[in-house]
Amino acid sequence: MIRANQANWDARTPVHVASAFYGLDGTRTADDWFAPFEWDDLGPLAGRDVLHLQCHLGTETQAFAERGAAHTVGLDFSGAALEQARRLAADSGRDIEFVQADVYRAAEVLDGRRFDVVYTGKGALCYLPDLSRWAQVIAGLLRPGGMLYVVEFHPLLNSLGPAPDPGRAPGDEQLVLAHDYLEGRGAIRSDTPYTYTDGPPVEGATTSYEWRHGLGETVGALVGAGLAVDLLRETDLLPWKRFEAMEQAENGWWRLPPEKPRIPLLFALRAVKG
Repeated sequence: MIRANQANWDARTPVHVASAFYGLDGTRTADDWFAPFEWDDLGPLAGRDVLHLQCHLGTETQAFAERGAAHTVGLDFSGAALEQARRLAADSGRDIEFVQADVYRAAEVLDGRRFDVVYTGKGALCYLPDLSRWAQVIAGLLRPGGMLYVVEFHPLLNSLGPAPDPGRAPGDEQLVLAHDYLEGRGAIRSDTPYTYTDGPPVEGATTSYEWRHGLGETVGALVGAGLAVDLLRETDLLPWKRFEAMEQAENGWWRLPPEKPRIPLLFALRAVKG
C-alpha cells in the first residue's frame, strides 16, 4: 500500500507543479503555508538543524532555510516530487538537502544524523499505517532537547463530510459525521483520477491508501516513544478552502462562517526529547 501511495504521489506531482493551488509561479510564498502560531511555537531557528518529513514539493521546507536554519533537510518517498523540490530550491538560491525515503526508513537513509527540529503535517499522518513505529523513528531522529512539531488536519475534520442535499444553495452545505474519527479499521482505499488541487486528472497510478488516526492515538504514540508533549493546540482555521461554506479569515486562511458551530479543523502538537 505504501508503494501504491508512492506511485500515486509521483503521478500527482506534475498536476501539483502546474496548479494555482501551489502557486509555484510566484503567486504564493513559503510563509503562506504557515499559521502565525507555528513560528511562535517553533521559536528561533537560527543555528538549528531542521528535518521536514513528508515534504512533497518542499514549499514549506524552504521557509526553514529562509528563517536561518543551519541546515535544512526535506524527506519524501516521491522521487518525482523531490526532483521538483530540488529545482525550486535551486531556483530560489536556497541550500536545502532533499532525501528520498519513506518515513519508516528515515534514520537508515540519514545515516544516524540527529536534528534539533523535526517538522511534519498538513496531510502527512494519514499516509502512515503505524503511528507507534513513526513515533519511535522520530525519537531516534531527535537530539536530546530537540522537538517534534506536528501541524495536522484534525481527525474531526477528516470525519466530516457534506450531507447530500441537491436542494441546498451553494455554500449552505450541512456537515455531518460521515467517516471514522478513530483508528482501527485499517486502510481506506481510494481510486480517483483527481487530486486536491486544481488542474487536469492525474495520469497513471490513481489508487491510494489512507489510515485514520485519532488525537489520542497520536499523543499516546509519542508519549510511548519517550517524548514529552508540552503543547497541544486546536484551531478552527485551515490553510485552504476545504468546504464550500468556508470564508477567508484576516490572515488569508479559511474557517467556517460565524453562524456555524466552532469546531477544531487543525491541530498543532509539540513534543520534546529529554
